[in-house]
Amino acid sequence: MILAWILAAILLVALILYAVLAGADFGAGFWDLFASGPRAARQRDLVALAIGPVWEANHVWLVLVVVLLFTAFPPAFSTLTIALHVPLALMLLGIVARASSYVFRNYDVAGDRVQRRWGNLFAYASVVTPVLLGVVVGAISSGAIRVAPEEGFRVLTGFFAPWVRVFPFAVGFFTLSLFAFVAASYLIRETRDPELQEDFRVRALVAQGGVLVFAVISAFTARVGAHEQFAIALLGSWWSWLFFAAACFVATASTALLLYRMYELARILAAAEAAIVVAGWGFAHQPFLIAPDVTIANAAAPVATLRLLVIVLAAGVVILFPSLYWLYRVFKREPIFEEMGRERAE
Repeated sequence: MILAWILAAILLVALILYAVLAGADFGAGFWDLFASGPRAARQRDLVALAIGPVWEANHVWLVLVVVLLFTAFPPAFSTLTIALHVPLALMLLGIVARASSYVFRNYDVAGDRVQRRWGNLFAYASVVTPVLLGVVVGAISSGAIRVAPEEGFRVLTGFFAPWVRVFPFAVGFFTLSLFAFVAASYLIRETRDPELQEDFRVRALVAQGGVLVFAVISAFTARVGAHEQFAIALLGSWWSWLFFAAACFVATASTALLLYRMYELARILAAAEAAIVVAGWGFAHQPFLIAPDVTIANAAAPVATLRLLVIVLAAGVVILFPSLYWLYRVFKREPIFEEMGRERAE
């Protein structure tokens, strides 16, 4: 039992890292779509250069989530891929469309009409995919996905009823707003150009407003649209107020830092805000993997499998984290958009 909970905790950590790192990549695509003003071309160049070195590596956390689900909690994986196969398939198509269009746009002829089309596909996919990710998360917490554990976790609900609801889409737009805020906060640090820094400072503040609005909407819709035990844990438990207080403090502090143009600390607190949000959701969701029928206990694989998986993960950490450290050290140590960005803009 303890091994199942350890792996569930690792699953949550992987989701947090995906939100903090890959979420910024999706948010950058959002700002690519809404680039505007006399510096629109330079804003898009900043987005392209900022995510270019690391965009594919950040998906390692999503891969880890999928692998952990189908090896450590097979019934949860099968339930998700059956009950939510429509939004999951659309989300995966969005990830593929976003990645391929990003590559084709970068290597197409500059200024070509086809290149602009690839850019539009990249931007639209970057907007739609986070919404679908949030819809999946909301559906998992809604209590609308019902299975029969005594019948081999047979899915009892339809393919649309669990996610075509107000609460999952409220979570979806909250996710998009959060990713857009994190991305704008990161992009400020990617350039020393004061005009571009100001552009993305304003965008970060606007996105923070969107986070607040959709957080309130998600909280209100959770009262009627989420599973009762999850809603009580999210909104009424003593420890949920600790997460709420931490999130409010970090959000207020990051907003103040942006207002006073203290960008380095603002970027750190933006990442902390996303991490606290995902961690709070995970704590409120336990002991469920999919509320209310699939739990950490009843969906866990045999102990021998869990033990081997923990050993493999421990070995993988020795390789993965040093590799990621050097990746970020090489490509993210200094602002990337300066000479390169100016050359492309010209």
